Amino acid sequence: MRKTASSEKAASAERAAPAKKAGSTRKAAPAKKVASVKKAASTKKAASKTSAAAGKAAPAGKAAKGASKSAAVRKAPAAKKVVVAPKKATARLKGTAPAKAVVHPPGDESPTALVRRARRINRELAEVFPYAHPELDFANPFQLVVATVLSAQTTDLRVNQTTPSLFAKYPTPEDLAAANPEEVEEILRPCGFFRAKTKSVIGLSKALVEDFGGEVPGRLEDLVKLPGVGRKTAFVVLGNAFGRPGITVDTHFQRLVRRWQWTGETDPDKIEAAVGALFPKSDWTDLSHHVIWHGRRICHARKPACGACPIAPLCPAYGEGETDPEKAKKLLKYEKGGFPGQRLNPPQAYLDAGGKPAPPLGAG
Repeated sequence: MRKTASSEKAASAERAAPAKKAGSTRKAAPAKKVASVKKAASTKKAASKTSAAAGKAAPAGKAAKGASKSAAVRKAPAAKKVVVAPKKATARLKGTAPAKAVVHPPGDESPTALVRRARRINRELAEVFPYAHPELDFANPFQLVVATVLSAQTTDLRVNQTTPSLFAKYPTPEDLAAANPEEVEEILRPCGFFRAKTKSVIGLSKALVEDFGGEVPGRLEDLVKLPGVGRKTAFVVLGNAFGRPGITVDTHFQRLVRRWQWTGETDPDKIEAAVGALFPKSDWTDLSHHVIWHGRRICHARKPACGACPIAPLCPAYGEGETDPEKAKKLLKYEKGGFPGQRLNPPQAYLDAGGKPAPPLGAG
């Protein structure tokens, strides 16, 4: 009996052992499966790297072609060429290659820096045009005010070629006030808008006779009351006939001060106020001459001669015109280009500097 019980107990133990072993095997299976998946993923990743390296190293084929095409697409655009001004434009005129000085637009320029730059430009222009003067021929304030009125919408040269006949026949305000309008129109015809200009010069002559005793007044508030006389004309007369400072805001002056970023104003009166604040009053008349002369000779409206400009390093608009020195020299006008100036009877200082008087009307 004991032996039988012992045998049954041993048999029961033997039957339980395989079941336990099977359970253990089933429990370990997931871990083995995860390890297998990780190993497969690692193998796949390594194979991918090997394939990429092989594709990159291939001298020809689709992979190399695709890589080249992709690189071309990702290629950054060429940097825009920055136009810089020379340190001294005079060096460029001699055909040398001077060191470059990058000109930054003074958009964030402080008021103090603007004043300094503006005054330096005026000093530089004073060295270039030491003989700058009003380019209208006149012998007295009356001739100057009439000539300035006639200069609207035409050149000073054309006015200078026309006024000798006018002043020879009507030398005083009294003479012009009593003139026959048709005869005056015939004289002024070369100036353009001759009917309107005839009305203005006869009208201002009558006003001078009736209100000022035949004398041109020396005050701004009186001058602007004359027919055809605005602030620009008044300042020309005050500065050049009476020695009283004034800023002449003509088309050249307006263009250049905006190009130099002295002001962004477009109204002549506001330009006058903005620019006047940058300079002492004593500089105003000469400043006007310097700017206007530079505008007529070098800094033209359509094609500035940037390569021949003496203030190029100070100009934020450098590069708007021709920068090649030799090509720029061909754009220079008047005495800078070897041509006659605008006056038939210019000051001696201008002649001493090599300037040439303009020819009379009909000559050449």
